[in-house]
Amino acid sequence: MATAFALGGLIIRWPFFSGSNIAARLVEKGERVALLDNLSRFGSAHNLEWLKTFGSLEFIQCDTSDADALAKAFRGLRSDVVFHLAGQVAMTTSVKDPFSDFRTNVLGTINLLEILRVNAPEATLIFSSSNKVYGSLAGVRLTEEATRYAAPDHTSGVDERAPLDFRTPYGCSKGAADQYVLEYARTHGLRTAVFRHSTIYGGWQHSTFDQGWVGWFCMQALAQWNNPSSEPFTISGDGKQVRDLLQVEDAVLCYLEAARQIDQIKGEAFNIGGGFANSCSLLELFEVLEGMVGISLRFTKDAWRHEDQRFFVEDNSKITRATGWMPQVSREDRVSRTLAWVQEARDP
Repeated sequence: MATAFALGGLIIRWPFFSGSNIAARLVEKGERVALLDNLSRFGSAHNLEWLKTFGSLEFIQCDTSDADALAKAFRGLRSDVVFHLAGQVAMTTSVKDPFSDFRTNVLGTINLLEILRVNAPEATLIFSSSNKVYGSLAGVRLTEEATRYAAPDHTSGVDERAPLDFRTPYGCSKGAADQYVLEYARTHGLRTAVFRHSTIYGGWQHSTFDQGWVGWFCMQALAQWNNPSSEPFTISGDGKQVRDLLQVEDAVLCYLEAARQIDQIKGEAFNIGGGFANSCSLLELFEVLEGMVGISLRFTKDAWRHEDQRFFVEDNSKITRATGWMPQVSREDRVSRTLAWVQEARDP
């Protein structure tokens, strides 16, 4: 939820999953990394122990919404690059506890921006935002197919010209933080960039029903494979909702390349996802998993989640033009690896 780690001249803020993978890559490269996290998220402490096996790193337990504690944590750190991935990430949690959602996503981001503005104005900051800043995409024309919703007017996906439309408390908090990060580039000249993500998945993602749906359904597939008489799992909606899947190793490469080319991208927002080739509905993911575990998955359907997008696929053209980055790994290859990681995590 609230993490930072510094590596050589890098400060990285991370949640327990994406940030853990960035940190691992940097430590492997011999960078000196400092990590800030409040360890409130399920799996954070486990991932921290894993990271310590890679080599030397500094860990500071801190909550970004506490400005004094955050300033103290940054005192003495060399803040050349900050990857700001800390945040409250579940829409359902934001509805139940909007104050905590606001403190983490908005206040925590402003606290960090102010610390950099005052103490490290030359630092690079890359912020992990969300596709939820685009709302329900009510203006996107959809057609319903056998296993998915399609957007025939967006055959390359949705790009950054889609209008911002903050919906749900989560969308409001992430959207506000998104805009503050961009505004600090315009007003104060900070070297910031915003990445708007859809679905990131892969190893060391401790998924729950509320967040990390690829890993969650891998867990359900394994549960039914291990116990054929187990109860069906539940999905929200009809299962035809589509997201593009970005494997975490591809996401790591994007963050590192963005830091290297910050002068080409500063002050800009980018859609960062797996792209149309790696798009997938829930029903299509189930087909892939069924082929891997060799059973038919059993599930029941519940009501749609509030403001859930029927279709969101990232158009990566802008970031590709700016930095040359594009996803490299295929959906099927990485889903199989994610399934293997989930199995190993369940039964070490």
